Amino acid sequence: MSVAQEVVVEKEKDMGTKLINPNDPSSYGCEILLEKSTLAQMKDKSFPTDARIITYIVDGEVYQDLTRCRKVVDLFDLYYDKYGPGSVQKIDFGYGTINPKNWGYTTKNSKKKK
Repeated sequence: MSVAQEVVVEKEKDMGTKLINPNDPSSYGCEILLEKSTLAQMKDKSFPTDARIITYIVDGEVYQDLTRCRKVVDLFDLYYDKYGPGSVQKIDFGYGTINPKNWGYTTKNSKKKK
């Protein structure tokens, strides 16, 4: 890392801003549930209701991912930064029916009381 890059990183740390990494969806506040999958896989009802289907183009190939994100603009920013301008084609709602608060939650196995 050059001296100029170190100074920029230090300034960003001082200002309280975080560094964004296009290869890390969590730095955008996003989670990729299914990557480069088919529509049949995404129609599974066991996904949360806040899941979105994003359609994008990379090297002339059309792909679809199922993702979750706080805001749609964060999702767009993730794919725009990762694949470049003109790659994002469409963002649609997913087919999930599970409440996002309860998605991924497992109950504890409680012991019987005597």
